[in-house]
Amino acid sequence: MPMAIESACFVAVADNGLDSFRVFSEDVQDGVEFRIEDLDSAKPRKGWSDYIIGVAAELKRAGVPLKGRDLLIESTIPMGAGLSSSAALEVACTLAMLGPNRMEPLEVVHLCQRAENNFVGVPCGIMDQFTSVFGRAGVAIKLDCRSLEYEPVPLPRHAAIVAVNSMVKHELGASVYRERVAECKAVLEAIKEKFPAVNSLREVTPDMLADFNWVPVKRARHVVGENMRVQAFANACRAGNIQSMGVYFSQSHRSLQTEFEVSCPEIDFLVETAMQQNGCFGARLTGGGFGGCTVNLVTREAVPDFRSRMRQAYQYSYGIDPQVLLCEPGNGASTFA
Repeated sequence: MPMAIESACFVAVADNGLDSFRVFSEDVQDGVEFRIEDLDSAKPRKGWSDYIIGVAAELKRAGVPLKGRDLLIESTIPMGAGLSSSAALEVACTLAMLGPNRMEPLEVVHLCQRAENNFVGVPCGIMDQFTSVFGRAGVAIKLDCRSLEYEPVPLPRHAAIVAVNSMVKHELGASVYRERVAECKAVLEAIKEKFPAVNSLREVTPDMLADFNWVPVKRARHVVGENMRVQAFANACRAGNIQSMGVYFSQSHRSLQTEFEVSCPEIDFLVETAMQQNGCFGARLTGGGFGGCTVNLVTREAVPDFRSRMRQAYQYSYGIDPQVLLCEPGNGASTFA
C-alpha cells in the first residue's frame, strides 16, 4: 500500500543531433555518455548510470525509435533512503527518452521494472515503478501486484506521514535483499509440495506455515502477515481511525525486525524514539532495509514538535542530524514544456 510523494526526480531533455545520450546528474555531479547502437551489448557499470542505460536498452529492445538526447537530472528524493529514488529516476528518464513517442503508462511501469531486474540486477517487484506512474494526490494505493488492479484509498486529513532519514545505509542491504527473495521462493516451493493449489505466498495462511520450522519460514510469515496488515490498514484508513492505522505500522516494523530481519540499530532507535513522542501513532522501516528511512504516522498538529525531538534524540545518540520530511501524497510522473 504505497503512495507517491511530492518529492520528485526532474529530467530536462533536449535533442543533441548525435547518435548518443549524454546524461548529467546535478545530485552526484557526474555524467555519462553512451551510444544508441551500443545498447544491445551494454554492460552494467555498477553505479547510478545503470538505471538510465538499462531503461534506454529496454526502450530499444521494445522497438522505440531512439534519437540522441541530452538529459540533465536533478532530484529532491534522498538517494538510497528507501523512498524509491531509483524508480523515480527510471520513470522520469523513460519519459524523457521517449520524446514524442507514445507508450501506455502500464508498459512504462513494466519496462522500468525490467530495466532494474535485467540490467541493474536487482530482483525488485513492480510496486515502486507502479507508484511512480500511477500515484495520485491525497491518496495511498492499495495495489494487487499480481493482477495490477488498484484502489485509491484516501488518507485521513488529520494524519501526516513523516519520513525520518537515518542517513546511514549498511552495505549488507543489497545482498540480503536478494537472499530474502530467494528464501521466500524456497519456502513457496516447500509449501506447494504439501498444498499443490498454492501458487504464491499471497495464498498462504498462517496455519499452512505452522508445521514448518526452518529459518526461511520466518520470511514467509512476514509476507503473509504483511498482506493481512495491508487489508486491515486500508479499512482503518477508510474509517479515519489513526489509532488502528498506527497499530498496523508498528506491527509491520516488528515483523520486519524479527521475522524478515532487515532492520538495524539506527532504524530501531528511530522507531522506538518516535513511539515515545506525543502525536505519533506508529512507526516502521521503509525500503529495502539496513538503513534508509522510517515512516511515521503523526497527527498534523504534532509534526513540528515531532521533527524537533527526533532530530535532537538522534543527534544525541548517534551524532547524526537526520533529514525529516513531511511526505504529502502526490501525483505520479508527467511531462511538461
